Amino acid sequence: MNPFEIIGHQDVLDTLRGQTSHAFMLLGPHRVGRKAVAHYIAALANCAYGTACGTCPSCLAIARGTHTDVMEVGPKSETSSGKQARRKIIPVKVITGRRDEQNEYDQHVVEWLHIAPYTRRKVVIFDGAEHFNAEAANAMLKTLEEPPHRAMFVFIAEDQQRVLPTIVSRCARIFVPPVREAEMQQALLQLEGNLDPELLEFAAGRPGVLFEREAVRSALQQAREMVQALENGMLDALQASEKLEKSFNPEWHPEALLFAFRHHPLSVRAKADQALSEALDALEQYANPGLVFQVLALKWREALGLH
Repeated sequence: MNPFEIIGHQDVLDTLRGQTSHAFMLLGPHRVGRKAVAHYIAALANCAYGTACGTCPSCLAIARGTHTDVMEVGPKSETSSGKQARRKIIPVKVITGRRDEQNEYDQHVVEWLHIAPYTRRKVVIFDGAEHFNAEAANAMLKTLEEPPHRAMFVFIAEDQQRVLPTIVSRCARIFVPPVREAEMQQALLQLEGNLDPELLEFAAGRPGVLFEREAVRSALQQAREMVQALENGMLDALQASEKLEKSFNPEWHPEALLFAFRHHPLSVRAKADQALSEALDALEQYANPGLVFQVLALKWREALGLH
């Protein structure tokens, strides 16, 4: 496996090698490998041989996340008080230091870009372009149109409809699709020497799942236990909801829980999805987690026709 941990996507890589744009938008499902492709773009810009060879010092530094000319920016997931943010955004204060009155960020995109690169080109990767607010996007526009030192920009998003048009219109758009099943199987064999049909089904062509497979397997196991407890009875359901609340991983549990309902009728899955969405919204509003998961268990039993 290459140092950028790219599984599949050979067509995408071939397309990128022929591109001359200074701004890209990588579109596709979450965990399909868009960030790995973004690292490949940064490597193409700075590789000692101009090929993203994967072996020169520049490529290896990019793969390790230590390259001095590559900056990654994502939405802020916590408030200044340490609580989980109710709404993820990329704020203007990370774009320009002049708006960072409380010095929350060590680096600011605009100021960082005006420092000459140590290698060939500076590259900024925005992971979650749909989380730009209008103020941050406007602060980026002049820099995006007239990049200092030939800087490059890579915007990662799931749906371009959720990205501000002023950003989209200035980018070469590249769709990063799910990876073919045969390539996923081969990658899993390389990673651990055996196939796991349930893991591959859950991954659905998203290589990022394979790199976090232990956390995924744990979430899938707990999701199965939760659904079984719902069917066993009210007491088991409430006890399972308490256990789930204590171990809940927002990165994996929501999807794993819905995956556990996949063999149920569509009407049941729709109600389960709606109940989970309401629970996640309540958690974002800092509702009591224990109560949220108890209500979720009750709504799921109702979705299953159990009372």
